[in-house]
Amino acid sequence: MADEFFLRSLGLIVMAGAFFSVAAGWIRMPTIVAYMLAGLVIGPLTGLVEISHALELISEIGIALLLFIVGLELSLDKVRDVGKVAVVAGIGQVVFTAVIGYGLCMLLGFSWIESAFLATALTFSSTVVVVKLLDEKHEMDTLYGRIAVGIFLVQDLIAIVMLTFLAGLGTGSVDASTAATSMVKAFAGVAALLVLVLGAARWLLPGPFAWAARSPETNVIWSLSWCFLIVLAAELFGLSLEIGAFLAGLSLAQLPYNNDLRRRVHPLMNFFIAVFFVSLGVKMELSAAFAHSGAVLLLSLFVIIGNPVIFIWVILRMGYGERTSFFTAVTVAQISEFSFILVAMGVRAGLIAPSILSITALVGLVTITVSAYMILYNAPLYRLVKVSGVLRLFGPPSVEEPPHTSQQPHGHFIVVGINSLGRQLVHLLRARGERVLAIDTDPRKLSGLERDVLLGDAGDPNVLAEANVGGARMLVSALTIEETNDLLAYRCRAAGTPCSVNVMDLSATENLLAMDVCFMLVPKVDGVSAQDAELRKMGVIAP
Repeated sequence: MADEFFLRSLGLIVMAGAFFSVAAGWIRMPTIVAYMLAGLVIGPLTGLVEISHALELISEIGIALLLFIVGLELSLDKVRDVGKVAVVAGIGQVVFTAVIGYGLCMLLGFSWIESAFLATALTFSSTVVVVKLLDEKHEMDTLYGRIAVGIFLVQDLIAIVMLTFLAGLGTGSVDASTAATSMVKAFAGVAALLVLVLGAARWLLPGPFAWAARSPETNVIWSLSWCFLIVLAAELFGLSLEIGAFLAGLSLAQLPYNNDLRRRVHPLMNFFIAVFFVSLGVKMELSAAFAHSGAVLLLSLFVIIGNPVIFIWVILRMGYGERTSFFTAVTVAQISEFSFILVAMGVRAGLIAPSILSITALVGLVTITVSAYMILYNAPLYRLVKVSGVLRLFGPPSVEEPPHTSQQPHGHFIVVGINSLGRQLVHLLRARGERVLAIDTDPRKLSGLERDVLLGDAGDPNVLAEANVGGARMLVSALTIEETNDLLAYRCRAAGTPCSVNVMDLSATENLLAMDVCFMLVPKVDGVSAQDAELRKMGVIAP
């Protein structure tokens, strides 16, 4: 019976999420907001779904996979580039928001303990929300994207410390000495685990993963196994699964297969994240939240305006331009998934009323919705703010960075399949001064080509998107796999890019011609034709 209840609830969550995400596409609503609204409909409004422990576990897996992918996005060089600003801005914002937020909650009539929990909830920004949006915009690798992720990691570390602190508060065992000990243990645990995973990335992982990379499926399974192994290690250190998953991804980011891993894990992550956000909407208690609608509105405005203001001020003074400062600032205009966890802990411990959790959830819905649109449309919003002259209030303008330009190649040749034919094509084209991007699923075949190589399945639309097939001069497939060649021809036609395909059998030409293939390499057919001509010349075959 329990299994049937779980499957029914999960099915309703998935179907509601799918329906609302399609509807959201028509009005350009962020999918995250659509998922939360779906949860509101099937939860508080209709009572169709109740969140079970199994569904909570699925949500936690989604968060772990998301942080795993965040780690895969970050090399050590990227972390070093933004480490200083992330630490300074992250800690500065936490202190500012906590102090001002506490005073604001006290003025609204909440008790000191309720004010403490609400102020803490307002302090942290959502890694899940922002990373999902930056990923959709393909801006994870921008300067402001790297700074934002660094800030969120600092905030997450502080949130872990707060979780440890509040856990003790719930048992009545927290004093100054205990709090200090908890903080030291949390930071020491992160430091120890970081050394462990980076050491493994340097000396342990390269050999086994080089072997596993021969099979994309094996590589994914090994990567997920490593992720959950580090999550278990994080638990032994008293850390959260989010930190463990991130560090696992960070260690694999140092390997040459990180981009392929990220693409393959991404669809799995999307499913679990959808369940997380729909479940979040299901758990909201609207009646309790609307009873404090004035407080919800004021606290939401504080998060949407107050957090960006402090970030703009801090980042400008660290030498970054107005554009980067503004773009980074709008990423923090919402509360975090940690906010719900922290407040829920207070409710379970009997320290605050359940209505505080509902208020936090509604503030989360408002701030996540508004900030999602702010992030999606940050460029026109920045132009509007710049023209208004508001940024001048923060001091003299800093040196302006140029807008982000894509790191993708342009005006290049794409060669798919680095067999003997593909490798020869790459060398010939490069010898003529052309830029060539080589794609293959086997890292051994890409070795020796030095630059502009992409490990992945060319049949995957994400791989072709990363290769910028729409901006290529031509795609040449040296593969002999008919199904993949048909798919590549279809993708090229859709992108308006000329395509040349290796054909081993004349029976395959009809489909390719229908796909507007410009050239076909037919070595087997040419060989047969040449042999036929020679036999006719010798008189073996009648003319």
